[in-house]
Formats: sequence, C-alpha cells, structure tokens
Amino acid sequence: MVTRREFLDTLAVGAAGLAINATAKSYAQIPGANERLHFAVIGLNGRAYAHLSSLKANSDAVRITHVCDVESNILEKFAGGVQKEMGYSAATEKDFRKVLASKDVDAITIATPDHWHTPMAIAGLQAGKHVYVEKPCSHNPAEGALLIEAQKKYNKLVQMGTQQRSSAHTIEIVNKIHDGLIGRAYYAKCWYSNTRKSIGTGKPAPVPATLDWDLWQGPAPRRPYKDNVQPYNWHWFRIWGTGEALNNGTHEVDVCRWALGVDYPNRVSSSGGRYQFKDDWQFYDTLVTNFEYDDKMLSWEGKSCQGMKLYNRDRGSTIMGTTGTVLVDRDGYEVYDLGGKKTSEYRTGKATSSADLVGRDSMTDAHFANFIAGIRTGEKLHAPIEVGNVAVTMLQLSNIAWEVHRELKLNPQDGRILEDAEAMKMWGREYEKGWAPHI
Repeated sequence: MVTRREFLDTLAVGAAGLAINATAKSYAQIPGANERLHFAVIGLNGRAYAHLSSLKANSDAVRITHVCDVESNILEKFAGGVQKEMGYSAATEKDFRKVLASKDVDAITIATPDHWHTPMAIAGLQAGKHVYVEKPCSHNPAEGALLIEAQKKYNKLVQMGTQQRSSAHTIEIVNKIHDGLIGRAYYAKCWYSNTRKSIGTGKPAPVPATLDWDLWQGPAPRRPYKDNVQPYNWHWFRIWGTGEALNNGTHEVDVCRWALGVDYPNRVSSSGGRYQFKDDWQFYDTLVTNFEYDDKMLSWEGKSCQGMKLYNRDRGSTIMGTTGTVLVDRDGYEVYDLGGKKTSEYRTGKATSSADLVGRDSMTDAHFANFIAGIRTGEKLHAPIEVGNVAVTMLQLSNIAWEVHRELKLNPQDGRILEDAEAMKMWGREYEKGWAPHI
C-alpha cells in the first residue's frame, strides 16, 4: 500500500515535474544526460508500438539498440518502425537470451504474452538489466511474489506498465481524495467495456514459417499450434493468458486501491461467464468481482463483448466517500457532492477508447520518463513491482474465485488464500521442463 506520506514524498522528489510533465528536452538539464540509456524492446506486436512512441518522446535520454520477437515478420515490421521514428536502425534478434547477453543493453521493455512476463523479467534482472514490464507483471500469484524477490536480490529497477500512475491529473485527484475531498473514501467501482468478436474454434495448422512456436511457448507446457491463437487471442487461453480482468481490469483496480489507500483484501468473490459466444475462449466475457476490506470495498465489472458504456465511458473508476464522489478516467476527472451534483471537473482534451489496443499516450510517455529518471537519478518509481503486483495478484485471485465458484478468504498481508487447499493449488502453475523461473 502506498501511504499518504509516501505519495506526497513521491510528488516532492527533486523536480517532480520531470516525471509528470517530462519531455525529452528536460533531460538535457540533468548532469550526464547526454549519456543515453540503451534499451531493448521485446515482444513487438501491439503495445510495443506505445513503447516505441514513448522512447521516442524521451529520445534525448535513450537509444533503442535492440528489438526482439519470435515472429520474423513482426520483427521486421517493428525494426522498420524504429528506423522511421528514431532515425537509426536497431539490431534485430529472435531469441531474447541473446539480447540479455549483450553488454550494450541497460534496460529491457517487455510486451510479450503474459506467460512470459515474469520469467523474462527475472532473466533480465539476472543479466543486470533494468526492466519495464507490461501489466500483468505475472501469469499467477506465485510468479508475482517471485519477481518481487528477484528485484530485491538483483537490485535493479522494475516498473510495471500501469501508466495511469504517471498521469498528472490522476495523481492530482488521488492526492485530493487522500486530503479529504470526498470525506472518508470507502467504496470504489471500476469497469471496462468492449465489443470483442468471437475467436471461433481453432483448427490444427502448420506452424507459420515466420514463427518460432517453441520459443513463443517458452515456459508454458507445450501445445500443438492452432490457427486462432497468435498474435492476440492467446489472451483468452488459460495456459498463456489471464483474461480480461488482468488484461484491462488491472489498470482501474490499481487506481481504485490507490485512491482508497488499501492493499490486499480480506475476501474476494467473482461471478460471470462466457455468454456472448460459444467458442474456444476459456475465460468469462462478463465478470463482476468484489474485494472486501474491514471498512471498504472495491468492485470491478468487465464486459469484453458488450460495449454498453457506464457514465458514458468505456472504462473508468468512481471513488465514493462520506461527502461526495470522484469519477476519474484516462481523460480527466469529475467531482460530485453527496447528492450527485457535479461541483467541478477537469478534462485533458483528448479522448481514449477501449478499442485502441496500442495505447500511445502522454501517460505512457510520462511513465517511461519516470522509469528513465529512476535509473539515472534515483527518482522514486510510480509503479515499482511491489506496488504494481498488488492489483495483479488481486485480479488473479478473482480469476481463482471464478474458477472454484466460491468466495475466497485471504491473508491481507500477502494475499494468500486461507482455508481452501483446492483454490490454493492455483496459486502457481505448471511449467515446461527446464523453463521454470528461479532466483
């Protein structure tokens, strides 16, 4: 849990505007700023283009030396994007282990499928690299705990890609909530809506010549290749993905627990199912999950295939207190009194959409700026792994509660499941022989 004092300390570090409003030019004022950090981007489909955009926004401080993907056509396309956006070429590599062996790499960014996040992040730490890893930082709760241990052991920075932690207006309104803007905050509700299509029923197919299917699977137990998995639908298979709760719920649940000032709950319950289509999708497309604390509650509602908005928004969070309510999303915030009358608002002037699967935005630019400043000047990270992992573990526990069809009692110190051996078996996962992460 980030305490109010820690939050204020974060804002007070050095020139806090460096992380919140940073531009690449601002780094030129830092001693040694002309010594660029060398980055490798790993996992190049979709979200990696936001990494490229944000590294370009901070180009006076960084240089992309390597790009890596197991699919040659995706690798070639992204390398072309680096050439176009950065004005120079980066070395291309299929096997991330060769990238980690390079002494020319200071930091890696990970935008691979979820089952790779923790194993690759730990390997990066062991190779002496700083790590920026997309959410969710892990595939299961055991991995998240292991990644925190690895970060402490190898003493490199790990920032999780919950970029709203670096959003200036979100930092502002959370600070105001902590200072009593809506009295004592006690209930937060967040949501996500999209109109995803059916993934159909996969058929066995030859592995494309462009894809190293064995390396793509990596730590996951081996499965035959089917034609409806790559490059995006792996999200909806348990062996590789973590479902919509982790794919998108992580962001808003993290904002809500930050605003409420809570960590792991006492109880979690989860209800939903795959209702819109009948296909290979192994998770819910509709889910309502509740996290209960001693005197507070947090709820997330996910609708993967039904685009009905809430408060006219695809996604967002409401924080309710004894004297009012705050509605906050990526585009601004609104404040309401106890009767529901709007008293103030702030809008960024830009609109985001849940249909955008890349997410190039100023929040991500600022999140990378904070990560870069953390490496170079010791600035406190906005989403260090021990903070980011809390929301991730909460939603993994939500998935487990959905799987076993019952409420889970938790240890609020570490989130571990109490008095339920069957559910606790899902704390970790099975790995392909020789691929289990270790420290």
